[in-house]
Amino acid sequence: MADTYDFDRFLRYDELMAWIDDLATEHPELVTVETYGQSHEGRDLRLVTVTDEATGSHDTKPAHWIDANVHSVELTASVAACRVLQHLVEGFVSGDEHVTRALRTRTFYVVPRVNPDGAEWALADTPRYRRSSVRNWPLADGRRWPGHASEDIDGDGRILQMRIADQDGQWMPHPDDERLLVPVPLDGLAAGAQRYRLFGEGTIEDFDGFTMLKPRFPQGLDMNRNFPAGWGATVPGSGDHPLSEPEIDALVRAITARTNICGFNAFHTSGGVLLRPSSTAADDTLPPNDVWVWKELAKRGTELTGYPAHSVYEDFTWDTTETMSGASDDWAYEHLGVYGWTTEFWDLAHAATGEKISTHFWYTGPTNDQAIAALRWLDNQPGNALTAGFVDWYPFDHPQLGPVELGGWNDLHSWQNPPQHLLADEVDGHGAFAVVQALSAPCIEIKHTVVEQLGTDTWRVDVGIANTGWLPTYVTEKANNDSIVRPIVVELEGAEIIGGPSRQEIGQLAGSMAARFNHGDGGSPERALASWIVRCQPGTELTVEATHQRAGTTSISITCQ
Repeated sequence: MADTYDFDRFLRYDELMAWIDDLATEHPELVTVETYGQSHEGRDLRLVTVTDEATGSHDTKPAHWIDANVHSVELTASVAACRVLQHLVEGFVSGDEHVTRALRTRTFYVVPRVNPDGAEWALADTPRYRRSSVRNWPLADGRRWPGHASEDIDGDGRILQMRIADQDGQWMPHPDDERLLVPVPLDGLAAGAQRYRLFGEGTIEDFDGFTMLKPRFPQGLDMNRNFPAGWGATVPGSGDHPLSEPEIDALVRAITARTNICGFNAFHTSGGVLLRPSSTAADDTLPPNDVWVWKELAKRGTELTGYPAHSVYEDFTWDTTETMSGASDDWAYEHLGVYGWTTEFWDLAHAATGEKISTHFWYTGPTNDQAIAALRWLDNQPGNALTAGFVDWYPFDHPQLGPVELGGWNDLHSWQNPPQHLLADEVDGHGAFAVVQALSAPCIEIKHTVVEQLGTDTWRVDVGIANTGWLPTYVTEKANNDSIVRPIVVELEGAEIIGGPSRQEIGQLAGSMAARFNHGDGGSPERALASWIVRCQPGTELTVEATHQRAGTTSISITCQ
């Protein structure tokens, strides 16, 4: 199956697990699969590890982490994670220089679907769209609050929109296409103009005949607000406490158990952008070097994916007094001290007009011009009744409201995710960006050895360690300032040591990015020397191992002669 999936549709859970297992079966020298936990409904949470086992086990190399689909309807994210896996495997098999070098010296950890329960609800024959978890919260009994809830009320496998003609409605037909409803302008409309009330397709609990409340679903959790960084009970959907959800608890434990992780990327939709921390703090409050590195990585990311990069706080926050917190990329930066990214796939407005949608579209929505362009663009896309991005209005006898019309945006296949025939094109390039990020990671190597005989059975052993990666061994200034990362340790075995400890800490090493700041006169901050005096007979073989929690483990054998 791994060879037959063309990234042109969304996979249900069993299909996705089969595809992952097939990939591992076909490429056992590169791919391993493990279960790192169970979801709320008892589904296995799967982690795919990709590296060239011939050059060392996964935990001896610096690593890059990717996870996807924490939000249930953001299904393009899962497609993208699978495409990254294919990019790595096919690139290695075909001899792609960047991929081959990355898999020989780096490791990739990929979780294609963080939230299998929510995705199954979204992909069911009778779909249910939830922000994230399907666990009842905050009320354990799962009872609906009074008011409107979106659902597939006519059983056609879609959740569309619902409109009711109303002289006081907030919506009106677009003058160029009456199918499209747009907000009434600020100066209102002439008397008698057609107006509508507009809702998501769904039913109303305890309808009073006049008002329609919009409560949260009984499953009100947002697992991307459940991470420890900035967690707060006042943040919508944050859960009972940090890591209260089994999916996030297991994810965090899987990440922290892999101390070699140097970079982090969470895949989401939508917006067609690369987002970076902080979500809660301005750039001028962060270490300047970290902001600079993010911007340097962003240049390559934009070059490879076409997606612009933004700070969440600087560019995407509508009200800086009410920031989003508890997100995974903030946690990766603040608690792990690595560069975190959130990739938001797909921008319908850009596909339709060639211009990026506003960075505040999550709050304001598209402009009228963008909406009409999107409708016309979708009219020309292939698809079927289930996947059409916009549906012509049709009558329906609603159980509470009486005669209504259903239709409008099919959000799952329009604003939230691209038409399925465009999925592969949309996610291409992000595997290459993952490789670039992985190759920028610190990587220690033993580059220098000298054995000098001092006496009949005494020797001086010098071993030079170099960081051959771009980033410093501590990765971020945040990590260095907070002492998050342990120093490099070099250890010698095989002889009696009479000068110096067998196990030496040699601190942290700069990466080649330091060249940008030292202007060609910076000495050798990327190198360090460890030395010992040993007693042994000529011909004795010594072993020296250098290890760093992020920059990898390397060893060498040295003969005293």
